[in-house]
Amino acid sequence: MKIMVIGATGTIGKAVAERLGKENEVIAVGYSDGDLQVDLGNSLSIEELFEKSGAVDALISTAGLANFGALNDQTDADYQLALNNKLMGQVNLVRIGKDYINAGGSITLTSGILSRQPMPGSASISMVNGALESYTKAAALELENLRLNVVAPAFVKETMEMMGMDSTHGISAADTAKAYAVAVNGRMHGETLDVPDYL
Repeated sequence: MKIMVIGATGTIGKAVAERLGKENEVIAVGYSDGDLQVDLGNSLSIEELFEKSGAVDALISTAGLANFGALNDQTDADYQLALNNKLMGQVNLVRIGKDYINAGGSITLTSGILSRQPMPGSASISMVNGALESYTKAAALELENLRLNVVAPAFVKETMEMMGMDSTHGISAADTAKAYAVAVNGRMHGETLDVPDYL
């Protein structure tokens, strides 16, 4: 299969590209590096990406920006970043990318555990994660010839360690990648795949 991984130079994306790259051709896409580049917050950039890549069998997005911050401290800009990048960036990957997925292929987006297990400081992130999961369920009803799913990672050990957090209860990027492999190779459609369920 020819698989495009957006966010392939990030912690999760790198692990996903590595896992799927063993048996497939992977196109690694980053913001400023990788085989191709894209700005998720810019729909024209997304269109240009697919014009360059041509058709693929699977599209995986592990990208999307959003900021942690106390409810009283989050600004309009914080909410707009989450809405424009993590939410609409991935929604636009579906809207534009669906025409570049080969019949029987798939699109896999990324939300996160904070949609259903929020914590202080996660309001804007929890908001867009929940929206992505609802969008996936609804959009799947109207998509023919391709499957659409979303993976909800738990806290990733490597990221927790970079942030100086206790990573005891985190899940490694390599283990997180297992759920993305299931989404690509499985038959589910319109589903949210919680990473702990695929370990």
